[in-house]
Amino acid sequence: MVTRTSIRKAPERTARTALVLGLAGLLATAGLTALSGPAHAASTLGAAAAEKGRYFGTAVAANRLGEAPYVSTLNTEFNSVTPENEMKWDALEPSRGSFSYGSADQIVNHALNRDMKVRGHTLVWHSQLPGWVGSLGAGDLRTAMNNHITQVMTHWKGKIHSWDVVNEAFQDGSSGARRSSPFQDKLGNGFIEEAFRTARAADPAAKLCYNDYNTDGVNAKSNAVYNMVRDFKARGVPIDCVGFQSHFNSASPVPSDYQANLQRFADLGVDVQITELDIEGSGTAQATSYGNVVRACLAVTRCTGITVWGVTDKYSWRASGTPLLFDGNYNKKPAYTAVLTALGGSGSGGGGGGGSASCSVTYSKQEEWSDRFNGRVTVTAGSSAITGWSTTVTVTSPQKIVTTWNGSPTWDSSGNVMTMRPNGNGALAAGASTSFGFTVMKNGSNAAPVLGPCTAS
Repeated sequence: MVTRTSIRKAPERTARTALVLGLAGLLATAGLTALSGPAHAASTLGAAAAEKGRYFGTAVAANRLGEAPYVSTLNTEFNSVTPENEMKWDALEPSRGSFSYGSADQIVNHALNRDMKVRGHTLVWHSQLPGWVGSLGAGDLRTAMNNHITQVMTHWKGKIHSWDVVNEAFQDGSSGARRSSPFQDKLGNGFIEEAFRTARAADPAAKLCYNDYNTDGVNAKSNAVYNMVRDFKARGVPIDCVGFQSHFNSASPVPSDYQANLQRFADLGVDVQITELDIEGSGTAQATSYGNVVRACLAVTRCTGITVWGVTDKYSWRASGTPLLFDGNYNKKPAYTAVLTALGGSGSGGGGGGGSASCSVTYSKQEEWSDRFNGRVTVTAGSSAITGWSTTVTVTSPQKIVTTWNGSPTWDSSGNVMTMRPNGNGALAAGASTSFGFTVMKNGSNAAPVLGPCTAS
């Protein structure tokens, strides 16, 4: 609004690769075949992305790390984190030369202790600046900018995989011009190049990114960024990656040329990263958009990872738009299933912290009339007994669920997504089943409801 560097692990990985290849040769000589990959599809976002050679991360707030469901979901599902606000200038250097790393360190240490990657966000940005920065003259501002970059990157040297060195430096609209900021207004166009050169000197192993929003399709703003990156690459200015924030809603949907835009930047010789993904909406439409974004990244070889901007809808900066993969109760939404499927994974229940508990759900249509129909969902426990379960049922607007039985429903803000839980004891023995039902008013649509994954406890 990042990860221990892979360079440090290269020798170990090379040796391991040689050992595997040697073993494969011995097996072939003996007339046997080596296993070429995992026996089962990955069941979490991070694991599924890793099998595609990518990370799948989330923005993290330090003050949420004491909430058990938040931490459990974070640790289970993601393999990369971005501090949401804790690495911005006002948090790290509230007064000139006085640095405060505590909250950001908490996030970094949490991630690295669990072998997660870390993205650094962000070094130079016009927003969330302490007041003292804007009051500096040009000479002092240049000194302060370079010192901030150097001190912060040195503090986490070797621990951050990718840094958003400069964030949101271009205007919206059709001009392609630079945005007014203390840096632009006092240091001129050269401040971005200077920031990248300073960053390279501070941590030569870290990937250096430019990050912005409304650059997801080909437009005046993305063209301006493209021309800057092309110029930097031609002149040897150190830039390794471009971040596409990818905040989408009905007024700003996923553009039809999203993949082509990512590819044209990759063709310049930089990595591309989806850095702040969230998509307002619910149900099938939201799930489809999320799946399209993931498939676009997978289609671009140099798209190295995806970060969603938050763990749960209830803490999103756009909470009223329910834009994330987990609802306010940490239940997996249809969008989660779409993302996991696009990554090649396979859901097995147990969301919001995993564990051995699992369940599955199936839908069948029951009685039908000209204006409505009844549906039934069967919930089946996995190989272990469970003490509770939940699942989502999404109907296509203008359909509406008007009656339910054998369950306790709650609804999202659209009224189209129902989360169903037991209305009493939800315990099921291993392999045992229960069911709940509902009546759907068609309102002109015969579309079948879409089930989300089953979450067991």
